[in-house]
Amino acid sequence: MSSLKLTLKVWRQPSRDEAGQFHTYHLEDVSTEMSFLEMLDVLNENLIAQDEEPVAFDHDCREGICGMCSLMINGQAHGPDNETTTCQLHMRHFRDGDTIVIEPWRAKAFPVIRDLVVDRSALDRVIAAGGYVSVNCGSAPDANAVLVPKTDADKAMDAAACIGCGACVAACKNASAMLFVGAKVSQMALLPQGKPERASRVLNMVARMDEEGFGNCTNTAECEAACPAGISLSNIARLNREYLKAALTAAN
Repeated sequence: MSSLKLTLKVWRQPSRDEAGQFHTYHLEDVSTEMSFLEMLDVLNENLIAQDEEPVAFDHDCREGICGMCSLMINGQAHGPDNETTTCQLHMRHFRDGDTIVIEPWRAKAFPVIRDLVVDRSALDRVIAAGGYVSVNCGSAPDANAVLVPKTDADKAMDAAACIGCGACVAACKNASAMLFVGAKVSQMALLPQGKPERASRVLNMVARMDEEGFGNCTNTAECEAACPAGISLSNIARLNREYLKAALTAAN
């Protein structure tokens, strides 16, 4: 097991109403087996021991599932490893003597609350606008009662893998949420359960997305590259098709 000596440039911001700036910290004996969040835990332990305020950062499951561990690391959402969340990123991806710049998500729709913590409730409000199925389910049907082609089921499951971390927004130069919304629309548009509200869902979710201040998509594909769940850009194309069909139907 090897260890690293690191210089950390961490964004510190006391509150959303106060200006922030980078603070520089030095860490020694950082194990390469640590996760990135465990490294931040060590930093905070040192700061507390020195009677300094620890760095605020989001985390929950630390298993790459919840999407809370949202950080820009050296300018990359979730860091240098592909399809990996910050909590699953290990320090072996860095070298001894490295300087690591750690920032919160940068997007109008994600205001900084404190230090590395941002308010991502805009994504929740997009979901609340239509990312659900409101039907009376009753008892569970037999497994083969509702026939779904395997290709559609696979695509729906792939879209449902989105963990809502917001990396796509943070990585996009326009702070677009199209990949997120595309995934949430796709996972239901592809399945029979989502058909009754198919048109209203996409119209309402896109309207809410625009209202929250997310930018437009210009197809640079940075969102797909930054997504820790590997959500495909094809979901944006499906979102556009769904929206166009719904808008034309509503117009008639």
